[in-house]
Amino acid sequence: MAAFTVYLYLLLALSTVIFFVLRNISRRRRHILPPGSLGLPFIGETLQLISAYKTENPEPFIDERVRRFGPIFTTHVFGEPTVFSAEPETNRFILQNEGKLFECSYPGSISNLLGKHSLLLMKGSLHKRMHSLTMSFANSSIIKDHLLLDIDRLVRLNLDSWTGRVLLMEEAKKITFELTVKQLMSFDPGEWSESLRKEYVLVIEGFFTLPFPLFSTTYRKAIKARTKVAEALSLIVRERRKEVEEGGKKKDDMLGALLAGDDNFSDEQIVDFLVALLVAGYETTSTIMTLAVKFLTETPLALAQLKEEHDGIRERKSKSETLEWSDYKSMPFTQCVVNETLRVANIISGIFRRAMTDVHIKGYTIPKGWKVFASFRAVHLDHDHFKDARTFNPWRWQNNSGTTSPGNVFTPFGGGPRLCPGYELARVELSVFLHHLVTCFSWVPAEEDKLVFFPTTRTQKRYPIIVRRRDVC
Repeated sequence: MAAFTVYLYLLLALSTVIFFVLRNISRRRRHILPPGSLGLPFIGETLQLISAYKTENPEPFIDERVRRFGPIFTTHVFGEPTVFSAEPETNRFILQNEGKLFECSYPGSISNLLGKHSLLLMKGSLHKRMHSLTMSFANSSIIKDHLLLDIDRLVRLNLDSWTGRVLLMEEAKKITFELTVKQLMSFDPGEWSESLRKEYVLVIEGFFTLPFPLFSTTYRKAIKARTKVAEALSLIVRERRKEVEEGGKKKDDMLGALLAGDDNFSDEQIVDFLVALLVAGYETTSTIMTLAVKFLTETPLALAQLKEEHDGIRERKSKSETLEWSDYKSMPFTQCVVNETLRVANIISGIFRRAMTDVHIKGYTIPKGWKVFASFRAVHLDHDHFKDARTFNPWRWQNNSGTTSPGNVFTPFGGGPRLCPGYELARVELSVFLHHLVTCFSWVPAEEDKLVFFPTTRTQKRYPIIVRRRDVC
């Protein structure tokens, strides 16, 4: 009798195992994951990703896995299983289905440092309203009528102090931070803005770390710096709010719009919003400025053609005249240089999203709750889409001879509902900077410098150059 009971228990256990195995097989058939590897428990392939991007190869992590698994693959980074896409159709599908199949979701390190009320993390109708508000402060008519004068003035002001050896990356960051602070809060350059900028450097360094202060010194420093930034901005918000309540004159800047709106945003919400916009306006544009100069220096024919274009503009104006919108619109080769720098440098390498439901695409299933990463850089550097893709060639944009279908594969500012609201502003700032640089200076590299790609794209030594002022300036 006892033996029969044991037999029944074994039969029941075996049946249960078979049931779950068959159910998992059935589920896997319905939900086929993209090929790939989840790596080690908990940390996945995060360490491989970080170490890969410290090499001179711009896309080593994805390149290796695309060769092994194809353009859509599974991995596990920053604490979560993630599907990577290096395929333009899939990227476009992800971008266009924001809020339907996918929602914005970034690694915990970025989310914590930017704040839960940042534009990057907003969702639904609130994101739509705030995205629209941000674009209204950076569209062509606003730049033309209000911002261009400040951009021209602040670029000149910074370049006037340049002599001898210059760390271009550092100087470019000063320019873009001052421009962003001016546009957001109407502050002119000074000790306060420079002190704030130095804290921002530490915040940005913590973006792509494991978000655990006990294990990461970089992340711990970033959190501390973020607290200082929030305190400094909170003080400004409180002062401006008091001015508004006392009937003071409203300032025509982003902070003024946030305080005057009907949404009744709290100080914390406004601070988070400003923190993210300062990052966006500061880090990305300054890096593009630096890399444009580096690529031009290494491509003398392109630099010569750019100088010719801008010397022609300068000859039509007196030394004291500021650039006007018509001048900006008469820089066709400059726009080729801007496009090519954006394509090769890929400051925004891609975007993270989270699947809101099981998503079926290209014969695979991305499970609900999983992260996806649409890689813009992988597409921009793919020889199937751009001839000699890893070579800086601004002439490819003159007749699109070096691209297959640029409207579909060139996405330096993202796309869909989360298209970067400052894309036109970034182009204008870079164009104005290049104008004053090439018309006022000649330069040579002070020493060799190379690109690195983690935690953000930048030059290893901040691109030191030796500048000499031109007689015509």
